Amino acid sequence: MAIGSGEKALVDLYRAGEVDDYIYEHLIAQDELMAEILSRSTQQEIPLINVSPAQGKFLKFLVQLMSAKRVLEIGTLAAYSTIWMASALDEDGKIITLDFDERHVAIARDNIEFAGMSNKIDVIHGLATTSLEQLIQEGVEPFDFVFIDADKGNNPTYLELSLQLSRPGTVIVADNVVRRGKIIDESAKGSNIDGLKKFFEIVSNHPQLEATALQTVGAKSWDGFAMLIVK
Repeated sequence: MAIGSGEKALVDLYRAGEVDDYIYEHLIAQDELMAEILSRSTQQEIPLINVSPAQGKFLKFLVQLMSAKRVLEIGTLAAYSTIWMASALDEDGKIITLDFDERHVAIARDNIEFAGMSNKIDVIHGLATTSLEQLIQEGVEPFDFVFIDADKGNNPTYLELSLQLSRPGTVIVADNVVRRGKIIDESAKGSNIDGLKKFFEIVSNHPQLEATALQTVGAKSWDGFAMLIVK
């Protein structure tokens, strides 16, 4: 019998969203800086596709648990997730975050300055693939943690390039890899789904990687993230 088969439970996504609100109010809202960054992000007329507060704090914990010094983020948006992760870094830590949208970059830099973290975060404007290739050519020091949260169609390329910027023990997290279950829907089409399916195929057969994925529900509907460790 396949894992997860048998009696099917229906997830009430509206109720799950209320639970996310409960978690936020009890465990996260006390962080006044991140609450203000979230408020600023929602007012800046950019797509509301940032990680949820609970997910942002989870990323912070991962960076903190690893004692990471160097973090690479692919997909900045308004720098909400960026600032969460930067809050886990020591003063000598550094995040390099990449985004191709000039307006996103301007908003992100403004939010980063507001958070007082300009010394920890470098925002690079340009196509992520080009920026990653440039970092490889420069021979930068390997990253301890990588967060992939950009266009899903390019996830396979982002992964392969990120591996060249990693070391044994580097953790790579890729967001939005479930897409309401469309990754197993043969009729689902589009570059995002195709990219995610190829991403899973690469990971499952890659000799350098050990991986898992978790589904999530709540404020961001039904989705999930993959977590990879470089061997």
